[in-house]
Amino acid sequence: MEMLADALSLIMQPCYDLTGNWWVAILLFTVIVKVILMPLALWVQKNAIVMVQIMPDLNRLKIKYFGDSEAIGERQSQLFKEKRYHPMLSLIPLAIQIIILFGLVDVIHRITDNGAPGTEFLGLVPFEDGGISWIMPILAGLSAILLGFAQNRINPLQREQSRAEKNTTNGLSIALSFVLGVFVACGMAFYWICSNLTAIAVQAICNICIKPAKYIDYDALNQTRDELEALNSLDKDGRKWYRRNPLAKREKRDYKRFFKIVGKHLVFYSEKSGFYKYFQGAIEWLLANSTLCIHYITNDPDDKIFELAEREPRIFPYYIGEKKAITLMMKMDADVVVTSQEDLENYYIKRSYIRDDVEYVFMFHHMTSTHLTALEFSYDHYDTLLCAGPHQMQEIRKAEEMRGLPAKNLVEYGYDLLDREIAQVQALPAGRRNERPMVLIAPSWQEDNILDTCIGPMVDSLLGGGYQIVLRPHPEYVKRYRPRWDAIKQRYAGLPETELLFDDDFNSISSIFDADVLVTDWSSITCEFSFSTLKPSLFVDTPMKVGNPHWEELGIEPTDITLRNRIGVSVAPDDAAGFAAAVRDMVDDPQKWSERIEEVRNGFIFHLGDSARYAGEYLLSAVLRQQEARQQREGGADAAPDGSDERSAA
Repeated sequence: MEMLADALSLIMQPCYDLTGNWWVAILLFTVIVKVILMPLALWVQKNAIVMVQIMPDLNRLKIKYFGDSEAIGERQSQLFKEKRYHPMLSLIPLAIQIIILFGLVDVIHRITDNGAPGTEFLGLVPFEDGGISWIMPILAGLSAILLGFAQNRINPLQREQSRAEKNTTNGLSIALSFVLGVFVACGMAFYWICSNLTAIAVQAICNICIKPAKYIDYDALNQTRDELEALNSLDKDGRKWYRRNPLAKREKRDYKRFFKIVGKHLVFYSEKSGFYKYFQGAIEWLLANSTLCIHYITNDPDDKIFELAEREPRIFPYYIGEKKAITLMMKMDADVVVTSQEDLENYYIKRSYIRDDVEYVFMFHHMTSTHLTALEFSYDHYDTLLCAGPHQMQEIRKAEEMRGLPAKNLVEYGYDLLDREIAQVQALPAGRRNERPMVLIAPSWQEDNILDTCIGPMVDSLLGGGYQIVLRPHPEYVKRYRPRWDAIKQRYAGLPETELLFDDDFNSISSIFDADVLVTDWSSITCEFSFSTLKPSLFVDTPMKVGNPHWEELGIEPTDITLRNRIGVSVAPDDAAGFAAAVRDMVDDPQKWSERIEEVRNGFIFHLGDSARYAGEYLLSAVLRQQEARQQREGGADAAPDGSDERSAA
């Protein structure tokens, strides 16, 4: 330390000789030290820019391997080596500052020990001497606050850190500055204050010498950050940060149980309880015609699958929240995975990186086209699509041809939910008829739907016509726009239910089957209604519901459009007279519409009445193929797909 003090005195003494004031000398000393260390500051600047440059790649890693800290850590280390980023380099300036402080101890003592006038305050230590000397730790803390405020805005790395990282960095700096000011001589604390303040100028000069914007792609950085933040915000339910998720233990237990079971052959993934209806027929057929175990992952803790599993020992349900499901799906080790969630690989849910031979099967949750309401690349990463009708197969093949995609396995499946709805309608008592013809208005929920554009004239044109009007909003509309819905109810509150009934009990679908006419805009409920009841739908031409802005490039008009005048009639939102006339025609001649709709249905949907068998047979054959392929690879016998290995492990 004495040698270091001698070296620092070689700078400090000339500063005093030049200025004649020790306080000014310390300030000048600080500036000279910053100038000497400028090459190091520029090196740190380059290193910080490298880190910000690779942040988009790092965010993509965190997205791709979301929740898998081990995989992220390994690939992050590889990325750092590849880009030559040194995580510890930013600590070198701080280490040098600490060394200089140690050396300044002797320098300050040499100044104050001589007892020269004006040096008394330099040697005071607040912790020991108190009094006015306490101003120094306060000023030191304030200088650290100012430094942190500036660095958050001009330091290329610190400005891109999260709020928690900024708070930690600034908090440590403020605490260090204050504590240092308490236990060291005022002269040393003054140096630290000057060092904090001149560091702002040094950073500004570094930004001029090496401009961050010249090397950093901020658009990519912001895009990947937004994607990662969207992932991190999943499963948030308004709980305070300090309150534990009451479902955490259950989720953790199910997560471990899922991976503890070896040899999983067939897995279903569902977002909500209501999605079971799309898988129901296939699952029931497999339970009745095979010994396969059904592994069923759901994001819904109240999914009906848990109740079904109590009666069926071959169903293994797992509650996994949206965020944890991302990690689970990336580590998927099953032979076949079935889901009705679009956009595999495009957003949160990815294909497995543990196994590249998992077959991903998509089951449609609608009967209409694939290229209008869905996003453009929604089905690109599936291996197999269970198609409802020939239109879906034609559209998928055309999209593959246009984009140069490998051909997917397209299965002529049908739509089991429709089969069950047809059976439900046929089971109704013969000759059953409403006292009044029922007109069910069931719009979609996007902006400018029926409820937002023309519900008043529409209802007014029907009142007094001898109908019972049933107004059934989409659940999402009530959730998002409750005041709008309440205003509509208030407007017609005085009418009896025999004239106008508000049906917002979403647990019941009786009004759908009871209706004589369905009125909607772009809701896919029309196919279920008209194809199950053989009753017509009336379509209001509100602004079209479009998920794929490039849908016209396919050259095939979507069935969402073509069906409108095949199973019903389209009217303009402002054509109240045409609307009332169309409803009257549909109510007065149901037989004409029934025959017309049945003809359309027969050519539109595969395997009417038998879809569940086709889905079940395909999934069973897919599992068998996987097992045969594994036997060939391993050159020996493997467990048969009868669930025996799964059940014993369970």
